[in-house]
Amino acid sequence: MSLAWNAEREQVASFMRRLYARGLTTSTGGNVSLRTSDVVAITPSGTDKESIRSEDVAILTLEGENLTPQIRVSMEAGMHLAVYRAREDVRAVVHAHPTTASAFAALDCPIDTTLTAECWLLLGRPVKAPYALMGTAALAEEVARAVRSGDAVLMENHGALTVGRSLLEAFDRLEVLEAAAKMTWVAATLGGSCPLSAERLDEIGRVFPKKGPRS
Repeated sequence: MSLAWNAEREQVASFMRRLYARGLTTSTGGNVSLRTSDVVAITPSGTDKESIRSEDVAILTLEGENLTPQIRVSMEAGMHLAVYRAREDVRAVVHAHPTTASAFAALDCPIDTTLTAECWLLLGRPVKAPYALMGTAALAEEVARAVRSGDAVLMENHGALTVGRSLLEAFDRLEVLEAAAKMTWVAATLGGSCPLSAERLDEIGRVFPKKGPRS
């Protein structure tokens, strides 16, 4: 195996541990991947996310061939590959089950990303992917369709997926998505919200460089 992939495997393992440490997923839930020019490094199936190591991370070709056959890849590997096929600009995918964002994904209620400039700049408007059974080609198809329209996807009755040009960007988007979900919930509990006006949203887009392809 190419030594050039060691850095990618370590990045994937590091961000998966970070995802668990931040309480954004469960012990065996969620998956992270990073794309290079010709392969994808992706978390394995059924591994304790708190203690995952670089040598646990699988390497796939973009066609789905497992170059590390001793490692059982994530059941959502097909979804990650479908996202990369749908968005050539994407280099990293983070999928997890953050509690508040996942609750919104199960409701007919959008997350309001216009409450703060950071949310709007990083997320734009999250896209909803209709429910499909986890680990299936149907789910991969629905998420790939949704991600063509945005960098943050709410997966109905399942969780969330974010993308980026780097793992840090994709991870940051997931954290901000969960924060936006909490803000939406708290604002509604307190009796309403004061979202940024269309003029202010336009100003954000003009003044700050875009953080990603769809933000």
